[in-house]
Amino acid sequence: MGVKLTDILVRKQVSFDYLKGKVLAVDASIFLYQFLTTIRQRDGSLLTDSHGNVTSHLVGLFSRTVNFLVKGLRPVYVFDGKPPKLKHETNQLRKKAKEEALKKYEDAISKGFLIEAKKYASRTSLLTKDMVEESKALLLALGVPIVQAPSEGEAQASFIVKRGDAFAVASQDEDCLMFGSPKLVRNLSVTAKKKVKDKLAYQSVKPELIDLSEVLSNLGINQDQLIVLGILVGTDYNPGGVKGIGPKKALSLIKKYSDFDELFSSVNWDFDVSWRTIFDTIKNMEVSDNYSITFGSIDVDAVKRILCDKHDFSQQRVDSTLKPLVKAKAQKGLSDFF
Repeated sequence: MGVKLTDILVRKQVSFDYLKGKVLAVDASIFLYQFLTTIRQRDGSLLTDSHGNVTSHLVGLFSRTVNFLVKGLRPVYVFDGKPPKLKHETNQLRKKAKEEALKKYEDAISKGFLIEAKKYASRTSLLTKDMVEESKALLLALGVPIVQAPSEGEAQASFIVKRGDAFAVASQDEDCLMFGSPKLVRNLSVTAKKKVKDKLAYQSVKPELIDLSEVLSNLGINQDQLIVLGILVGTDYNPGGVKGIGPKKALSLIKKYSDFDELFSSVNWDFDVSWRTIFDTIKNMEVSDNYSITFGSIDVDAVKRILCDKHDFSQQRVDSTLKPLVKAKAQKGLSDFF
């Protein structure tokens, strides 16, 4: 949903050493879109193999996942399933925005404006089914478990954390708090930097931990009120939220009105769908307990078939990236490593 609550959340910087040995339920789509957005050529075009197949997502996924494992993190990638019906309009708006960005990108390229072109190019990222499937195959070859969500990946990831099968959800978005994840880890980048939205610039970041119980206690609200706060600010089901209402004003409204119907009657609700429908969708998002979190061994040959044979990756580079991971597992033994 991409709900924006950062300004009012209690956050604590943590290190990779703190996260070592902990299972993290990774929001796969967020990571893959990050790679498609940032790993591009000078003119903004995506990295491709000799057959024209996009490889940007594989470059990022391979590098980041191996680095996580070398640092002792235990990532479990959770993939989106069928989106809720309410998300259809949002997806259509996103599709239109990508089409408009593509036109601006092509226009900038034709005029030789490479910096401007690269800015627009990052807004055209599209994650296809084929990309998702080969991402899953690569992760399994690396011995990393995957979980298929029936609907929203972040809801499933939150469910895994709530059941105690993972320490926290790993995502840039704060949606998982709406879904009740006890913990969220943001800024999980091995390069210690992230791209500034809509700019060709990066900022230094460190991993940060957000604890749901601390957030609720600090804000003086309960879980249902947090969901309503998110709806006021804006979710994937009511993009942009209520005009003129940011996190701080939303919080004051929640504390002013004990009755949610009265609260929403007091604001300019300009959406075709009711607030209650959105609330119920978030609160009752479909999840599944039919998953397994089992870390396996690395199948180096399978990794090379996917990256080198199919997508022209340099075998030397793949070997170099895998070397510290293979060495660490050989020294510690597989069970000790995980």
